[in-house]
Amino acid sequence: MSQSTHTLENVFELIKPDQITTPLVLDSPHSGTHYPDDFAFSCPLETLRAFEDQLVDELFEDAASQNNIPFLKALFPRTYIDPNRAEHDIPLHMIDGRWPHPTTPSARADAGHGLIRETIGTHKLKLYARKLSVAEVERRITDYYRPYHTTLAKTLDRTHEDMGFYLHIDCHSMTSTMIAPFHPTQIPDFIIGDMDGTSCGIAFRRTLQMTLIKMGYHVAVNIPYKGVEIVRRYGDPARGRHSLQLEMNKSLYLDSNNEKIEKKFNKLKSDLENLIQEMRSALTAHITPMAADE
Repeated sequence: MSQSTHTLENVFELIKPDQITTPLVLDSPHSGTHYPDDFAFSCPLETLRAFEDQLVDELFEDAASQNNIPFLKALFPRTYIDPNRAEHDIPLHMIDGRWPHPTTPSARADAGHGLIRETIGTHKLKLYARKLSVAEVERRITDYYRPYHTTLAKTLDRTHEDMGFYLHIDCHSMTSTMIAPFHPTQIPDFIIGDMDGTSCGIAFRRTLQMTLIKMGYHVAVNIPYKGVEIVRRYGDPARGRHSLQLEMNKSLYLDSNNEKIEKKFNKLKSDLENLIQEMRSALTAHITPMAADE
């Protein structure tokens, strides 16, 4: 089947089949590596790079392409503006001037991890030695955040229209250091988040979970990553809109310096290709044939 690639320069890349034949959709919102010229951060670049979901897009791209599955990936870094936060999740003390839009900062924003990231790392290193202007925050929302979500929403809506439902997997990576306190006995290889069962039907979540377990991976659910804005926004199981967050342990393919371990990377990539193929096959049984026009 033929595929096309739609790219908004330095913002996102969408690879999609010309015809939708499966309810599965993938996205990677945190693997972007293009740092815009107007970022003007004051912390070391290598510190920001450590908080990328390194190579997640490369790990999933072939799996999506081989199975004719739409795959959307952000090209900008999460530290510039985070697609996995609500648009109004902004602490006003970051902004120089009067913010003209409604805000409802979450606990994450208060901790420096909102829509526009303020601090990074366990030592809460500040990203900026300044406040951000109203204009530059609005530009990030208008030029980066909204186009990503608009494209993801359109892709999911088209899939829902053609297939009758969708299963969306929001792809991320995590570090052992961050999750060790929550899993002191055995650190998971994957964590599946479904917002405590509210963003995805349990049958689909269990299918993903059991497929990974059969591959030999240790899998946790919702602890500590339940999912954030993306699965909240696009998950509505009662309407056939199922959304899961999938976190992969970086130690599966990177060393302690975040450098790729080729052999481990290739194995994980192959396993993910098999995983997506298995999920596509499992979803086929849930497709309801459309009645012919009379």
